[in-house]
Amino acid sequence: MTAIIRLATENDAEQIQAIYAPVVRETAISFELEPPTVAEMRQRIAETLPQFPWLVCEGGDRLLGYAYASKHRARAAYQWSVDTSVYIHPEMHRRGIGRALYRSLLGILALQKYYNVYAGIALPNPGSVGLHETVGFRSVGVYREVGYKLGGWHDVGWWYLSLQPKTLTPPPPLSAKEAQAMPQWQAALAAGAALLHV
Repeated sequence: MTAIIRLATENDAEQIQAIYAPVVRETAISFELEPPTVAEMRQRIAETLPQFPWLVCEGGDRLLGYAYASKHRARAAYQWSVDTSVYIHPEMHRRGIGRALYRSLLGILALQKYYNVYAGIALPNPGSVGLHETVGFRSVGVYREVGYKLGGWHDVGWWYLSLQPKTLTPPPPLSAKEAQAMPQWQAALAAGAALLHV
């Protein structure tokens, strides 16, 4: 199967929702209690894309996984930091799709002039921890018993990745739309796609 990595569109909402909904219903990996509807997922994609990348890995006629970035915190001094998430179709785990998506996503975030990337992982989740550490994240701490779901209290570990050396006068990050107009955008997508062997 030939697979590609591309920017998500609102038309991907149904397949993205189908990947995500079981995670919400059946696990504590997501702290949402009810799966979003397809319409809600479409709205999330539309609201994310102007500023942050939302990428999908597509193989044949279906989505194999997706990854996206979002605002880390609302206050202005946090604007150079983002949170990231990645979800893989359950039939496609351990095939390098998460690593490929992250290669592209992190390349685009660096292009946008972000400096810090964070990932919160509900514990235990050795697969997600392994993926994040493989692409360079390192553990920075744990929120103990911070969320209650499925009859239990759950820890969330936080992982951090520095995208580039800090400067004393960082320019404001570029929007996803601005970065998409740069020639390096396609190179970032291609860097992740080169890792795909599905």
